[in-house]
Amino acid sequence: MLFLKVKYLDLDLETNAIIINEEDLKGTAYYPHDRVLVETSGGSFIGTLYSTKTMVSPGEVGFSKTIMPMPLKEGEEVRIRHAQKPSSLNYIKKKMEGQTLKPHEIHTIVDEIVSKKLSNIELTAFVVSNYINGMETNEIVEMTKRMADTGEKLEWENSPIVDVHSIGGVPGNKYALLTIPIVASAGIIIPKTSSRAITSAAGTADIVEVLANVNLNAEEIKRVVKATNGCLVWGGAVNLAPADDIIINVERPLAIDPKPQLLASVMAKKIATGINYTVIDIPIGPGVKIKNEKEGNQLARKFIELGDLLGIRVECVLTYGGQPIGRAIGPALEAREALMALTDFKSAPNSLIEKSTSLAGVLLELGGAAQPGKGNKLAWEILSSGKALEKFNEIITEQGGKETKPDEIEVGNFSADIISPDNGYITYISNKLITNVAKEAGAPKDKKAGILLHAKVGDKVDKGEVLYTIYSSSEERLNAAVNLARRTYPVKVEGMLLKRISKF
Repeated sequence: MLFLKVKYLDLDLETNAIIINEEDLKGTAYYPHDRVLVETSGGSFIGTLYSTKTMVSPGEVGFSKTIMPMPLKEGEEVRIRHAQKPSSLNYIKKKMEGQTLKPHEIHTIVDEIVSKKLSNIELTAFVVSNYINGMETNEIVEMTKRMADTGEKLEWENSPIVDVHSIGGVPGNKYALLTIPIVASAGIIIPKTSSRAITSAAGTADIVEVLANVNLNAEEIKRVVKATNGCLVWGGAVNLAPADDIIINVERPLAIDPKPQLLASVMAKKIATGINYTVIDIPIGPGVKIKNEKEGNQLARKFIELGDLLGIRVECVLTYGGQPIGRAIGPALEAREALMALTDFKSAPNSLIEKSTSLAGVLLELGGAAQPGKGNKLAWEILSSGKALEKFNEIITEQGGKETKPDEIEVGNFSADIISPDNGYITYISNKLITNVAKEAGAPKDKKAGILLHAKVGDKVDKGEVLYTIYSSSEERLNAAVNLARRTYPVKVEGMLLKRISKF
């Protein structure tokens, strides 16, 4: 056992990192990456041991204040000893071997994820095993239910409660900023909770955070929804299915979203949000999670089947994901483009308007505001009348923001234009590569970073014409993004003559 004094570190550490000077570890049975139990006067918690030469002095133990499960005084003495291995490790190994897990085994894994008994390495093993081996339907059902049961649940006085969710993967997918106010304008309750970016340069929560507070608790969400019929908030702040947000933190650096996790993540949040109907947007195309219509149909059937087993009506729509939605990629740029669409939809990109109104149309029909087949027409009418903009401003104001014009949104003060190397037509925009460039520029952490496309697939461009502009708040990050863009060519320009074939 080690007796050490608390020192707080102003660092972005792993959630359960315990920092000890390497001198204190010499001659002991403690090694870096050991699981340890920290005992304090106010309780105990489990962490992962890391050693350092300089961050803390001998006799001290370092924690990050932001992740402490209980308050500790600077200099307070704590005891550190080896912690028992979590029960779920054996079950994770079973899944790594491709075996089917029993309900109590899945429950144990989820419970120990929430209680933070698993290290990031162990959690990564679970995520990767699902990515490689998958899960059976009954396993996904058990994981979904347990994820929902381990957090808060929202309850509503009225019904129906509708929801929309995109599985993501396509850059610029800012549809929710239009779809939610359109539906809410029709008197339908639509409490939209969303995640931050996992594989993209901006999640819905990242975009809305440019304009308003998204970190609302359950009571604040109910207040906003009661006042406006809708909200646009981050689900992680409400403790809805908390295991999901912990898992996402592992998936994000790996840039993977295993289908069992995807299904359980989406549906657990729906259970916790208390919705009756949901529409799942499944973008398909090269460079997104679902490559073709066959895969899209298979995933849609999984969502619908899972919904039936969980008591939620699910409808899925396959949408075009072959290139970015709209022209803006990155939180501030996407917020600005969404506001442009709400303010003057005729000047906005057709792809953004069409996708947003199509999804809204399905929701309007499910919620009873429009007859079958008439939802899209009503969605267009609400958008073009200005009611959607009015409702959006109401939601943003209730969430602590203010009415904002598109040109009032600031973007990165460092920018660079990427120009066309030849005369020709844009034949391809790589979703993956254009996202990589936006992330290299700093998105989504740097809200002002991202990409503005000046041309899309099918557009004619001249040599020297600007294809897209990269923005960043950091000159260093901008230079790195420009270098990546020049190496990878996310936007492909070709002439009409693609190849010449002759006899000789």
